[in-house]
Amino acid sequence: MDATGAWSGRRFTVTQKATLRTDRYLVTETAPDGSEGRVLAHAVLKRFSLKEELTFWTDESRSQVAFTVKERTLLDPGEGFDVLDAEGKPIGSFHERFFTSLVRSTWVLEQPGAPDAVGRERNRFVAVLRRAWDWLPLDLVPFAWPYHFDFETDGEPVMSVDKKLGLRDRYRVEVTDPALDLRLAVAQAVALDTFQGR
Repeated sequence: MDATGAWSGRRFTVTQKATLRTDRYLVTETAPDGSEGRVLAHAVLKRFSLKEELTFWTDESRSQVAFTVKERTLLDPGEGFDVLDAEGKPIGSFHERFFTSLVRSTWVLEQPGAPDAVGRERNRFVAVLRRAWDWLPLDLVPFAWPYHFDFETDGEPVMSVDKKLGLRDRYRVEVTDPALDLRLAVAQAVALDTFQGR
């Protein structure tokens, strides 16, 4: 997978499947009619690891790395995450703005040679409701209500992430900025599911 090769479109679906020890992610191309197309990447995140690292593979056999996401430091999770290609070269990075995110989650997406894109939860009410849910002793019950993030640069749309209604976490992602590397977009979309609030 790269910014120009593997995908013909700029829309994809990220589906999460949680088990006791891992979170598994499947990334599929989204067809013009909204149906899921071919598989683009797989990832498995081990829970309770000291440092977050997520490897995306081009297929289920895990024979070829597409890209990786690595947490920058253990001491300050606010430092963010780096996205690296299969050879370990930087693609970009992202981090959550801690204080702003106390009420409404805000992420900053950085790609070399491009201005930063800032992503915020679209609906303030849902943002507050989701935080209240996190305080309840409902660890095994996911927050099923849909929520949405819009990423912009100077008021211009870059990408959007829409969580679909349901107990299983599914996200529709649309990249509107042709300059945004799709690997970075996928990494950020998965981060909205798994790294938020950590």
